[in-house]
Amino acid sequence: MTDDLYKLTIGELGVLLKNKETTSKDILNSYIKRIKEAEPKVSAYIYNDFEEAERNAESADKIIASGGDFPPLTGIPLSIKDIFLIQGKKTTCASKILDNFISPYDSTVVRKLKENNYVFLGKTNLDEFAMGSSTENSAYKTTRNPYDLNRVPGGSSGGSAASVAADLCAGSFGTDTGGSVRQPAALCGIVGLKPTYGLISRYGIIAFSSSLDQAGILSKDVTDAAIMLGAVAGFDEKDQTTRRFEVKDYAGIVKKADKSLMKGLRVGIPAEFFSEGLDPEIGSKISEIKVLLKELGADIADISLPDTKYSVAAYYIIATSEASSNLERYDGIRYGYRYKEEGGNKMQSLDSLYRKSREAGFGNEVKRRIILGTFALSAGYYDAYYKKASLVRKLIIKNYKDAFGKVDVIIGPTSPTPAFLIGEKTADPLSMYLSDIYTISVNLAYLPGLSMPVGAVKNPSKQDGILPVGLQIISPWATEDRLLSFAKIIEDEVGFRKNPEFRKLDIL
Repeated sequence: MTDDLYKLTIGELGVLLKNKETTSKDILNSYIKRIKEAEPKVSAYIYNDFEEAERNAESADKIIASGGDFPPLTGIPLSIKDIFLIQGKKTTCASKILDNFISPYDSTVVRKLKENNYVFLGKTNLDEFAMGSSTENSAYKTTRNPYDLNRVPGGSSGGSAASVAADLCAGSFGTDTGGSVRQPAALCGIVGLKPTYGLISRYGIIAFSSSLDQAGILSKDVTDAAIMLGAVAGFDEKDQTTRRFEVKDYAGIVKKADKSLMKGLRVGIPAEFFSEGLDPEIGSKISEIKVLLKELGADIADISLPDTKYSVAAYYIIATSEASSNLERYDGIRYGYRYKEEGGNKMQSLDSLYRKSREAGFGNEVKRRIILGTFALSAGYYDAYYKKASLVRKLIIKNYKDAFGKVDVIIGPTSPTPAFLIGEKTADPLSMYLSDIYTISVNLAYLPGLSMPVGAVKNPSKQDGILPVGLQIISPWATEDRLLSFAKIIEDEVGFRKNPEFRKLDIL
């Protein structure tokens, strides 16, 4: 049993710890063994820190042994996307320009995790500066999908998603700017939660696009997502974009969720989420969920989000413009990679130093987005691009507001296709950008969204292989309790994680 502890969820491990049927050290040892066996094939982590993990586990065991209540993440091994600052540890954002950057302080998410006595397993891989949908843009390695090692795990939180799907951690924290938690969750067959903008602090998260970035959660099931959300949500004086939303007992609410909640619940199906480009097999799986919801008593309504067709274009103007401003600080002077001439000669000018440092430090996708954003903000083009994109954003927000006047939740596919082959889309940036076509509008509208596995399709590359399919659920502002409860009921009916037919991993 000790060797198999890595297979359990956070909720299941918490029960064992509470009943003193295991220890955090035993759980950690199970994960370390699993990581040593499977990580070389998956490449989910940029680095592991087993020494720190052992100190965390020993501390957690002392807290548990002392008696009394303890936070539900106490003694639980988690991974963290290498975009969150952890004091005294390297944070690279998967970029050479931050190759030797040591964090001087903790992000708020990490501070709260430490207060919850978590066990830190390591930092996970990502697309450089969270810019990508496949985790192929990392400066260090390409993470592989545990269901098929020749396919991508999605991105940009692909390392976090793969680490959860391959049982290399009990749960992980990522970031979601345009789908970077939900899309990899869909491709890897796990749960991915992007909370309402402002529910979780962004303090200490390296910025990509400040009005879109949001800390997110990747977990083995919906209950774990609720537990993790409760641990890190809340207003933060260090982040003025956080709101004073009520932080509810999400785990307790999810525990009480049952099928009776479905009766009369209004579920919207946007026509725009089932347009050209959607894999027919994925569309079929989502239709099966529609039938299931009807059987459970939900009222299904066809709705329209007419301006979401502009979401990709608006997103890539707003996000790149904000990235252009945020990444301006990486100059090779204050911190980050500094270019050095051969032979130790000094650069002839400051401008030349900036140019050379950024040229060598940033990858191609980051450069592409900086150039696009700088152009959109430049004199003579601001009104034509950034201002117009901001107006489109307002239309998208209104689309959702109108829709939620008619329905309680909205569902659709998370990704238009299953996991694609490594290298399949790297030469076609537009094709890669369209991987997030169903998730981007949720970020533009500041809404909470969740992806969960609801089945699988046949893997065309492997005779007996499968590829997971994700269902995306969207709810109004600050209704994570509704979102998670709805997802839990579907999870109980579908039973993805408990069905061995859906756990055909390609790693051992």
